[in-house]
Amino acid sequence: MGLGAARGENAVPNDDIIGPINSSDEWIRKMTGIVTRVRADAGTSVIDLSERAARDAIAQAGIEPGDIDTVILSTITHPYMTPGGAPVLADRLGSTGAAFDISAACAGYCYGIGQADALVRAGNARHVLVVGAEKMSDYVDPADRSISYLLGDAAGAVVIGPSDTPGIGPTVWGSDGSGAPLIGQTASWLDVRDNPDTAFPTLYQEGPSVFKWASFKMAPVALEAIAAAGVTPDDIQAFIPHQANVRIIDQLVKQIGLPSHVAVGKDIVDSGNTSAASIPLATERLLRDGDAHSGDLALQIGFGAGLVYAAQVVVLP
Repeated sequence: MGLGAARGENAVPNDDIIGPINSSDEWIRKMTGIVTRVRADAGTSVIDLSERAARDAIAQAGIEPGDIDTVILSTITHPYMTPGGAPVLADRLGSTGAAFDISAACAGYCYGIGQADALVRAGNARHVLVVGAEKMSDYVDPADRSISYLLGDAAGAVVIGPSDTPGIGPTVWGSDGSGAPLIGQTASWLDVRDNPDTAFPTLYQEGPSVFKWASFKMAPVALEAIAAAGVTPDDIQAFIPHQANVRIIDQLVKQIGLPSHVAVGKDIVDSGNTSAASIPLATERLLRDGDAHSGDLALQIGFGAGLVYAAQVVVLP
């Protein structure tokens, strides 16, 4: 029903981060497609970013914050194990409905859409706010060459509500926990507690393995989501994958067999990889730039740490 996005206040070009990783602007552009990434001010929290995006989504949906009866926040960077960020966000917005966090990393937004769809269809909720938000810069080691240069800070939000016609196709989702070590944090919080020599945990990934998994294992998931929605690749008007790497995105377009007229989200070029926020951010950019339009049929797919993944075909708000 409505969409909102909030990006970190600062555009950080490649030249600002290449020193600690002994790299170059040319290498980062070639390997990832990233020119800049957005990062938030030190005083901006994940909840701040979430609130900005959520208020825009609610306004676009034409409802009041009090009409939101469920808030789902997908994040891996809320700095508290408890309480979750969703109740805090709901209170800021003026909602007293159900509120809970989910941790599904870069697939978290699509996981949230699947849950919101089920809640509304079952009659357990009428208006669900789904937010994907990350402040990845809080968990970056500037000298880490595996992932640090990819990451940005942002939030994206949508309002899911009742409809007389289907607006969200079946969610195709799953996991491969055997690949959990491929993306994660460098230490557990218990390690930090028990060993004074353990550094603050930051993020890492096994890049080549993740690239291969995402490029070739996610295309069948996307095709399954298309089939489950009762459409074909030729019916898709926009493709909005997780913004992990432009090369992965291009490979998926080929593997899925999407026609040339399909608008492809590549917000990563200017925003970087914002994990759970990346799909709604890319959606917002496609709509804002006129490359996609309200009512278009879009395929979205998220995939990341876990390894977890989720995809669905949706009608754009």
